[in-house]
Amino acid sequence: MSVEISKLASGLTIVTDNMPHVETAALGVWAGVGGRDEKPNEHGISHLLEHMAFKGTTRRSSREIVEEIEAVGGDLNAGTSTETTSYYARVMKADVPLALDVLSDILANPAFEPDELEREKNVIVQEIGAAQDTPDDVVFEHLNELCYPDQPMGRSLLGTAKTLRGFNRDMLRGYLSTHYRGPDMVVAAAGAVDHKQVVAEVERRFSSFEGTPGPKPQTAQFGKGGAKVVHRELEQAHLTLALEGVPQTDLSLFSLQVFTNILGGGMSSRLFQEVREKRGLCYSIYSFHAPYSDTGFFGLYTGTDPADAPEMMEVVVDIINDSVETLTEAEIARAKAQMKAGLLMALESCSSRAEQLARHVLAYGRPQTVQELVDRIDGVSVESTRNAARALLSRSRPAVVALGSGRGLDTAVSFAEGLTRARAKARLH
Repeated sequence: MSVEISKLASGLTIVTDNMPHVETAALGVWAGVGGRDEKPNEHGISHLLEHMAFKGTTRRSSREIVEEIEAVGGDLNAGTSTETTSYYARVMKADVPLALDVLSDILANPAFEPDELEREKNVIVQEIGAAQDTPDDVVFEHLNELCYPDQPMGRSLLGTAKTLRGFNRDMLRGYLSTHYRGPDMVVAAAGAVDHKQVVAEVERRFSSFEGTPGPKPQTAQFGKGGAKVVHRELEQAHLTLALEGVPQTDLSLFSLQVFTNILGGGMSSRLFQEVREKRGLCYSIYSFHAPYSDTGFFGLYTGTDPADAPEMMEVVVDIINDSVETLTEAEIARAKAQMKAGLLMALESCSSRAEQLARHVLAYGRPQTVQELVDRIDGVSVESTRNAARALLSRSRPAVVALGSGRGLDTAVSFAEGLTRARAKARLH
């Protein structure tokens, strides 16, 4: 990778990766601010601000923003997460300056026209309604609340109809000014890009962003676990389980990821093979681990017939506990191969490269090389994976949420609570 990195006097970081024989470029601005940075009266403002980015500036109308990019065959998009907000474009190499001009314009000179703001609030209210009609969205919303009670980490990124109604242009300007600061921002570009040209363009166009860091969010505290049954008339029971994971910089991260993949990361995983292939209890089942700056979130999801929910959860918990001590060399090797393949396949995409560069800078302060990442994956062993799994089961009490109808849901969540806790305790003695 031909990665180059520069830092402006304001603290804003510029990182590029030139990819020979590529005629297009992916570039964007990543800000280290997201849902967890919001105060209670700001719930949903990060996401609203992202929506408003393309709704007009002091130089361009909302229509002119998209027409200028699409006139050269490019496209624009944005996204909000718990810890970051991103604004990015994909263009031909000759149009990189235009893309940077548009991206800087929407962040430095937003108009926040009242009529546009009210329309976009209504759009997000519709988005909230759509999420409430999607059972797997609803069950994870309840799970996050249970894992991070009374914290921004546990709230939906979308906000509520009530909080959205309270936002005005002054609040948006204040939030933008407070959190979009030079040291907390990264401009990343990959593909047909020239580092010096990008630096010159960014230095000129992003000069208005201040050089002092924004406020840090409150430290995340994983909750006491427990169970919650949400009754709703549905064809399926939606079951989720969560445990406290590890932060992005934790040395056991890759070992835990290997365990997560073996458990429920693909069609060869233990959960998929036992629960779907052998028992036919579900269509979808998977596990994942989401690392953050100061915590981590291990999650598991499956959907099944309400009558099968108790058996499903009992089998799931048994497999989790059994897997810790029975991992094999072959499973470790397969999971490591999947991780390396996923890493290298992603690097064939300009967009994936740019995003990875930005996220590495925000998490580690610098881009990590492919060789560093491959070496960390290769360093995972059976013993390190078992240790990471043991730590996972002993770190927190499980949080369990079931969504659906039928009397079997209470039995299902009691299995998930009791068995994991009892076996984890037994293993520590």
